[in-house]
Amino acid sequence: MGALDSPDRRLDPVSGARVGVIPLPVFALLLGLLVAFVEVGSVPADIPTNVAILAVGGFACAELGKRLPLIRHVGAAAIFATFIPSYLAYAGLIPQSVISSVTTFTRSSNFLYVFISSIIVGSILGMHRRVLVAGLLKIFVPLVAGSVVAAAAGTLVGTALGLGATHTFFFIVVPIMAGGVGEGAIPLSIGYGALLHQEHGALIATILPPAMFGSLCAVVLSGLLNFAGKRWPHLTGQGSLQPDDAPLEEHGAIPVPVDIPNIAAAALTATALYLVGVLTQRLWGWPGPIVMLFAVVAIKLARMASPPLESAAYAVYRFFAVAVTYPLLFAIGVSMTPWSDLVAALAPANIVTIFVTVTTLMATGFVVAGRLKMYPIDVAIVTACHSGQGGTGDVAILTAANRLQLMPFAQIATRIGGAVTVLLALAAMAHVARS
Repeated sequence: MGALDSPDRRLDPVSGARVGVIPLPVFALLLGLLVAFVEVGSVPADIPTNVAILAVGGFACAELGKRLPLIRHVGAAAIFATFIPSYLAYAGLIPQSVISSVTTFTRSSNFLYVFISSIIVGSILGMHRRVLVAGLLKIFVPLVAGSVVAAAAGTLVGTALGLGATHTFFFIVVPIMAGGVGEGAIPLSIGYGALLHQEHGALIATILPPAMFGSLCAVVLSGLLNFAGKRWPHLTGQGSLQPDDAPLEEHGAIPVPVDIPNIAAAALTATALYLVGVLTQRLWGWPGPIVMLFAVVAIKLARMASPPLESAAYAVYRFFAVAVTYPLLFAIGVSMTPWSDLVAALAPANIVTIFVTVTTLMATGFVVAGRLKMYPIDVAIVTACHSGQGGTGDVAILTAANRLQLMPFAQIATRIGGAVTVLLALAAMAHVARS
């Protein structure tokens, strides 16, 4: 065997052990450099530095979750990548300079929505046209049924535990299904404050903890469903909602190879559609992610994207799913998941009520899916996103379930489901306030 057939692997760190996708020598180098930046008192909030911080932190936490016995099968990697950094930030175990850098970068760059737009565009363009509309329409049935049954069950349990029907419904059950913080908890607190003549700042302190703990319950339960799908494979499409709803790649329909110009074109297509959503939200108040979702659906149905572009979009989706998910969850944990708010929901009566609400939501989706000839586990995971912490919750839930390709349907559950929940809750609160 010649020299070209037997390369010197000592010169190739990629061939060795890794932490996530990072070769171990590169991981050690990045960690050492970050420690040096902290020691000199300057941690930049720029892209290169935060790529290093989020990659090192996200993949390290995920790797720990993947290696623990038992719980590694129920989404521990996603849970650890989100909630360990949240606790470390709360406890002061992450240097403040690092927290400030990550928070500034995450909030100023809209990192979360770059990720979501790439996942949505890639997964939809990589989906069969003939089942796309059917899936988008059919998901509303388990979502509506689950919301109604979960609201009733959660309110009954909270009332039985002494929380009171009005408090349970408006301040525990509704926040869980309101669509997260920015789109759910904040509008609720403002609306409740106006109707009850109270300061919305005090109300959001009551509303936010159930939303966060509900999202955590959904993450854990979705991880359990992923494990159940491996044991009972007939109940899951492994990321498909119904039979024959698999990505084009699995049917050999995606052309290969995917070249660099098409990947660049696909990434810019996702960016353009994201900006369409941003602009319509600023002009008319329409939810940006939903506008983007329906825009890419229209492109898919009208065959406006060429097969090479569809293939490249799916490749972009795969890149973000593999390389960006855990760093993003780390950023979410540090900058968007206050540990103190999560702990505030830990009163026993609250825990039981939240758990029953989320479980009922998912169980109803599971049962209804079977009646609609859809895959029960995948539909239950999508309905779980209705109890998630907005877009951040969608990422954590779908990552724990290993089903990021369900992001388009998750966004419907979160955005549309959350908006309808907020509107109906405010209408009901107005009636209560008048009586």
